[in-house]
Amino acid sequence: MAATQRYQPSTFPINVPSKAPAPAGLYPIGRVAGSPPDVDNTSMTAGSRTSGGLGYSSGSDYESSNGSYSGVDVVDVLNDRMQETFDPTPLDRGLVKQAQTSGHLNAKQRELMELQALAQRRLKGARSNFSEGIKVARETKRDLEWTQKRVNALKTKAEAAHPEEYRRASKKYAFHDDDY
Repeated sequence: MAATQRYQPSTFPINVPSKAPAPAGLYPIGRVAGSPPDVDNTSMTAGSRTSGGLGYSSGSDYESSNGSYSGVDVVDVLNDRMQETFDPTPLDRGLVKQAQTSGHLNAKQRELMELQALAQRRLKGARSNFSEGIKVARETKRDLEWTQKRVNALKTKAEAAHPEEYRRASKKYAFHDDDY
């Protein structure tokens, strides 16, 4: 009960576009050295297999056939169809967006480096001002300590020379820590 399968030609015509010149090296694909096998309307015999109504022989039919596609360059046909169906516009837009983003990023990086240099200069100035302020604070502390020692010495001398007047004046004008 062997069923014979025959190839039924398609009722849809195949549009083969004309060859458009493509830049050399754009598609590094070699040429196909042969043509597709002829498909005859007779059933396939032993040693062959069928798939979807098409027969494929295990012999060397492919290499030896001089089919109806002999004048067609398969790679050029595929390239032409790819050219017709491929729209490079989204890719171009993506490249433009990437270039713009890269430009913005580079500008921001330069701006950041300038701000970093400015911050370094300001930090250097602030450190200089801080060290100068510390120096002035130490000098002021030394001056205050000297003045406090001098005041304490004068106070001791005044108390020894005029004890009664010193006591009355100290009650009237002196500042005591326990008042607060």
